[in-house]
Amino acid sequence: MKAVYEKYFRSNLPHIWCAGCGHGTVMAAYALALEKLGYDKNDVLAISGIGCSSRITGYLDSSTMHTAHGRALPVASGAKMCEPRLKVFVFMGDGDCTAIGGNHFIHACRRNIDITAIVMNNNIYGMTGGQYSPLTPYGKKATTAPYGNIDHSFDLVELAKGAGATYVARGDVSHMKQLSDLIVEGAQHKGFSVIEAMTPCPTSFGRYNKTPDPAQMLQIFRDVTVSVKRAEKMTAEELEGKILTGVFVNREAPEYVEDYQKLIDSFQGGDK
Repeated sequence: MKAVYEKYFRSNLPHIWCAGCGHGTVMAAYALALEKLGYDKNDVLAISGIGCSSRITGYLDSSTMHTAHGRALPVASGAKMCEPRLKVFVFMGDGDCTAIGGNHFIHACRRNIDITAIVMNNNIYGMTGGQYSPLTPYGKKATTAPYGNIDHSFDLVELAKGAGATYVARGDVSHMKQLSDLIVEGAQHKGFSVIEAMTPCPTSFGRYNKTPDPAQMLQIFRDVTVSVKRAEKMTAEELEGKILTGVFVNREAPEYVEDYQKLIDSFQGGDK
């Protein structure tokens, strides 16, 4: 791990995330994925928006961009259009991605741009004070829902599938190897890849929901996550309250940047 650290991180660690936050584990899983992929750092671009998750680009030693809240995907799309050779990774939080950035997420999925989106889902707005997000589960408490959230949350996997993403997966920080492997597979996929990374937030989520202990939150993730393959052998009653992990979609479809270039070539060549 020391060699991976020296290769992929700047010299500004330790990070500033709260004790028990899972974002550092997601970052480590990403670095291990890059090592396995063997990408040249000059060909890697990591982009983030605003939020706890978006701090990740400050630690990575490659080309990075820290953009506006909810706007990481359109910036990433522009970068990929201008420089198709780049391996583009986008890091977002659950609020960043599905609230103010919701439309950008939907349209990135349907366009099938060759980008890997890693959504770090801690079920809360962590940086801005613990407000509930579109992925905060029903009934859970937040600073803006002191008596429990009455909104029904998105299922990010189903949202990505419905919007047309050609690779959709979910992992969690209590199974870091699986999460890293999903990032590898998503990066190798030609098209828009979504990896939801379930990560604990003891500070802004746990303490309002009687699970402030980081180890306890990791234990919960370990206990409630079930692989999609294992789920096939379980009953509906056994799956109640479980979070499915693994690959949900992996299909081929025309890749947007390549199609766009074909259109340009067609007009420049005079063909219709």
